[in-house]
Amino acid sequence: MIDLLLTLFTDYTLRTITLGAAILGLVGGALGTFALLRRQSLLGDALAHAALPGIALAFLLTQTRATPVLLAGAALTGWLANLAMLRIVAETRISEDAATGIVLTVFFGFGIMLLTWIQQRGSAAQAGLDRYLFGQAASLIEEQVMTMGLLGGLALLVVALLFKEFKLITFDPVFAASIGLPVQRLGVLLTSLIVVAVLIGLQTVGVVLMAAMLVAPAAAARQWTERLGVMLALSGLFGALAGVSGALISVSNGHLPTGPLVILSATLIVIVSLLFGAARGLVWQRWRARRRVQSAPATGAAFESQESWR
Repeated sequence: MIDLLLTLFTDYTLRTITLGAAILGLVGGALGTFALLRRQSLLGDALAHAALPGIALAFLLTQTRATPVLLAGAALTGWLANLAMLRIVAETRISEDAATGIVLTVFFGFGIMLLTWIQQRGSAAQAGLDRYLFGQAASLIEEQVMTMGLLGGLALLVVALLFKEFKLITFDPVFAASIGLPVQRLGVLLTSLIVVAVLIGLQTVGVVLMAAMLVAPAAAARQWTERLGVMLALSGLFGALAGVSGALISVSNGHLPTGPLVILSATLIVIVSLLFGAARGLVWQRWRARRRVQSAPATGAAFESQESWR
């Protein structure tokens, strides 16, 4: 393990993959906190799947696999999917969950159709586009990680600047509207930041697994605290920990796929948190319940003793 950690600082490939996975976990975990608390856990899944047609369309229009071009296409269709979900919920009687499912399947189906058509054309330029389905962290290069860091840093900066406003629209949107906050526009901004997190994770875990990097760290952090600020920090920390551990396990075990191992690491953190989380963990809840049962007879005996002196 010590040799592996030392290699982390000297090996270009290992350092790049680990840093990319850590950035993905940090940003995805922090932004996923709001999605989880606003009961929009499926939102990240829908936005990730909606990115696929954008990647395919960007390639068809430009005939290039340059990362900024493909990510721009993914951002555009992800953002359009977000607006589509908001309009469906606002203009119809369809519930938010149903609207999310509709948008997810329509955009993903369109993306799969475009990707299949591109691959059937037999053009050598399309090679590698399918890595956006399940991710391929091993293909990350330093420039891409720097782009991920820049996008993630900007997204976290916006969260820090608008933390109070995001907190209000998350827990009490009616009160937020009553004091003049633009609740709908802030909601669009918040989901647009989740689109940024999706873009960061496309090359590492792909559109299929990206939702787990938004939900799993936040679900784990929820078991440890009742405070939003602490939960935000813990969720980012858990996400980064899952990214680093998944990347290290991948490299140290015959180059197993990094994306799935990152997700499995996040799942392990969720399981431990569900059991031992200080706020909602099952073990602590049972221990507190047992303490209440044990203290109840003592309290009743003390009351009866006081009554006997009257």
